[in-house]
Amino acid sequence: MTAILAFVCVLFSMAIGDVVSAKTKAFVPSVFATAIIFLVGFWFVFPKDMITIATLGQPVAGLVMYLLIVHMGTLMNIKELIAQWKTVLISLAGIVGILAILMTVGVMVLGRDTAIVGAPPLTGGIVAAILMKEAAESVGNTNLAVVAILVYVVQGFVGYPLTAVLLKKEGNRLLEGYRKGEREQISSVSDDQTIKKTLIPQLPEKYDTTYMVLLKLSFVAWLADIFTKFINTNVFNNPKALSPLVTCLVFGVIAAEIGLVDRKPLNKANAFGWTMTCLMAFIFEGLSKATPQMLASVAAPLIGIIVIGVVGLVIFAFIAGKLLKESKYMSLPIALNALYGFPPNFILTTEAIKSLTDDEDEIKYLTDIMMPKMLIGGFTSVTIASVIIGGIFAGMLG
Repeated sequence: MTAILAFVCVLFSMAIGDVVSAKTKAFVPSVFATAIIFLVGFWFVFPKDMITIATLGQPVAGLVMYLLIVHMGTLMNIKELIAQWKTVLISLAGIVGILAILMTVGVMVLGRDTAIVGAPPLTGGIVAAILMKEAAESVGNTNLAVVAILVYVVQGFVGYPLTAVLLKKEGNRLLEGYRKGEREQISSVSDDQTIKKTLIPQLPEKYDTTYMVLLKLSFVAWLADIFTKFINTNVFNNPKALSPLVTCLVFGVIAAEIGLVDRKPLNKANAFGWTMTCLMAFIFEGLSKATPQMLASVAAPLIGIIVIGVVGLVIFAFIAGKLLKESKYMSLPIALNALYGFPPNFILTTEAIKSLTDDEDEIKYLTDIMMPKMLIGGFTSVTIASVIIGGIFAGMLG
């Protein structure tokens, strides 16, 4: 397979996912439909390294992840991050629910080692899955090593449809109030904030070209990277203690506040769609490891981990949402971010909103309320908590 043919196959799969989502009004999310296409494709048609052949794997995916995370930081302001403390607590409650139920009920039903291996990947990131895979291999348990990766790969199939349904219900709830004149408070970045006076004056339009926008964006990502390495080396003495993606998010917020980068820089550079395509292709590449034989051999523990863990997540997130007076339709998706994180959370939210209304003001209203909660929920669970949990649980296996 040539690079251009591989690229065509990747985009064909994604385009079909979009068509299915549009036809079903986001009842079947595009990421879910596309994941099914890739899974079946890797079984019967696509070469396992198709994403790499299409030049959409590493290191390109790692590069665009840095740029996208800084970009997402520019969508929020300091006031908003402080205002989203409830979101952080709900996300953490979901993770506590996964761990609490898996390490009690899960241990009794599945066994101690299986529960230990499955818990960190279920809380989110690929880093946690890799940590548990290596820990299982180090004690000679190859089946559990496979389970660790498959939990990460398969959990999205549960998270995508659940989140899509709940976000649409939340969107309908918000729209009903909006149309009655009952608007919820919004703290997200508004259009007039993009032109306010900043510490670093904005460049004249003639100099603020595509290259200049991308230069500033990549410069901030580089600063975040070297800052993370400095902190990990000199403060924590652990190269993986702090994720550079967390730093990229924070640096993106700060850089936009002081005027170092534009708000929504990838949109301004007409590069947002391309970077999202690269990153999503890399995520779907993980499905190439899930062969039918592998799925069959570990089906029972895999299903057990996901079902038991998700039940715990839902129970704890629901309780946290009640205590913090957050809508149940919003608190559950916030916690469900643990099953997929960014960028699927961005796509799921966008699709749910656009399936409910064509009015630009209503779309903006729903986006301003729902998107920050989903993004921060994802970073709390996938980017931060799962890495910490993976590091702890890896030492418990034996």
